[in-house]
Amino acid sequence: MRVILARIWRLSLVAVSGRAGWRGLLLYVVILGLSFVGVWFSLQLIAWNKAFYDALENMDGAEAARQIAIFFGLIAVSAGSYLAGQWLRLDLQMLWRRQLTERALDLWVDRRAYWHLRAGYTPYPVDNPDQRVAQDCDAFVKGLIHETLDLISSAVALFSYVALLWSLSSFALSFTLWGAEITIPRYIFWAAFLYVAICSGLTHLLGKRLKSRLFAQEKREADFRHALIQLRENADQIARAGAEGAERRRFAALFDAVRVNWRSLNNQTLVLGLFTRPYQQTILRIPTFVSTPAYFGGAVTLGGMMQLAGAFGQVTQTLSWFIFGYRDLSAFVAVTDRLDGLFRAAAGPAPMPDAPRALERRAAPDGLLRLEGVRLHAPSGGALDPVPDFIMRPGDRIWISGPSGQGKSTLLAAISGLWPYGRGRIAAPGGRWLFVPQGGYLSPEGLAASLTWPEDPAGTDRSALAAALARVGLSDRIAMLDVAGPLSTAGLSQGQAQRIAIARVLLARPDVLLLDEATSALDPAAEQEMLALLRRELPQAAVICVAHRPPEALGITRRIDLGPEPGVEARPDPGAARAAG
Repeated sequence: MRVILARIWRLSLVAVSGRAGWRGLLLYVVILGLSFVGVWFSLQLIAWNKAFYDALENMDGAEAARQIAIFFGLIAVSAGSYLAGQWLRLDLQMLWRRQLTERALDLWVDRRAYWHLRAGYTPYPVDNPDQRVAQDCDAFVKGLIHETLDLISSAVALFSYVALLWSLSSFALSFTLWGAEITIPRYIFWAAFLYVAICSGLTHLLGKRLKSRLFAQEKREADFRHALIQLRENADQIARAGAEGAERRRFAALFDAVRVNWRSLNNQTLVLGLFTRPYQQTILRIPTFVSTPAYFGGAVTLGGMMQLAGAFGQVTQTLSWFIFGYRDLSAFVAVTDRLDGLFRAAAGPAPMPDAPRALERRAAPDGLLRLEGVRLHAPSGGALDPVPDFIMRPGDRIWISGPSGQGKSTLLAAISGLWPYGRGRIAAPGGRWLFVPQGGYLSPEGLAASLTWPEDPAGTDRSALAAALARVGLSDRIAMLDVAGPLSTAGLSQGQAQRIAIARVLLARPDVLLLDEATSALDPAAEQEMLALLRRELPQAAVICVAHRPPEALGITRRIDLGPEPGVEARPDPGAARAAG
């Protein structure tokens, strides 16, 4: 329980902080005040019960009519305060959800936890982080507001109801048991607490497995949904391979996991419901049955018995907060576990235990890129082939070659500061860096966003975007600049996506350019054309190119071979030689 409360407290502090912190707390206080109106209504209704039923017992029609009018007035006040409270609750829910979601995105995106916490890169990967950010933040805030408001208002109401029940139950219950005379003073008061205590224990005994079932259901539902997203994202490859059968097998297995846990959850809910449902249906009648001996004994009138039953019922219903909300509490605790796990993991991603993290990366004040004694490691701990020492100056164009699996892409990640595993020293110059991957990233926001990614397309003139498309041979796509969303990039081949990536480089004009198989989908002639374009447009940029085919049109000044026997080969720039001649 202490661990659960600590997790709820940590997440709550995040939700209520931030720029709208005071506004949220003020809203919470107002909502809490409106919930106290509900307590006042319940107390007034208890008093109304006595007055109304006494009027019926005394055959006083005028008084009964007056009490009916009072009843509808109380209902109007109660309904108005309830609706106002519900409206404000939804407003507060979005306010706190926004704060919690922004913090989750800060940890997950800005600190690159989305990269470090993948399976294989950390001993504690986070499953379905998209669900935790989008769904669990909302569910946590909703549960926090609902449970705390209900708990506080119930606690305040309990004092009022207990005081009232104590004052009404001034008589004793006397009976004979096995020849002994037994007298229980204020028996109705003690009966309320004993009744709820026994029922609360039974509720927890029957429903204690719900939390683990709910936690598992969230995960399995998310796994199934993610698989469907993967089908959409890889539609072309799956369709071309005719792999629908394989995908159906995967979906069937994932959905079967959903179904099996759902059945277990359903069974557990049924077991709990076998007790809680009858309890909910009888709790309003039990008070009347318990107070009946007082009525037959002449201790109270009919109106007094109804008042006593009302007070008893309010005490038992308030004490039953735990029973009535057990399933919701279990779901809230499960959501808290998942969300707190994301926050803790993203705040400090655990590194792989067997891989060294001794790469020293510092700024290079002289503007030169230097690698000294660099030896990279896989996350599993295995060392990759050594990287030869080298210095790179502005205008240098280095070709990194070697067989597949020798760590070429990993070296680019280490140079850019992303890869953490290894040893050695990397001095990196300042200025603008740009990394171009093999796939040619296309932004879901559309063609214009793809050309300026990761910058905002609003900061670039449309004419500049059109000119960049024309220079990479995609003039036919200029009209799609005015179309927002993925429709503007639909139907592009991988080669066309790589041309768009080259256009992005022309627009960004980086000081350091990292190309990772960035033209692999182009035919040799088109590849040389694109590389020559980069060379002409960015003569002073430092370029590192990972490629299996020699990128001759780039004007390579040096080749670095990765493998068992790495080496550095200086290569004369053909263009510079021709100029000198």
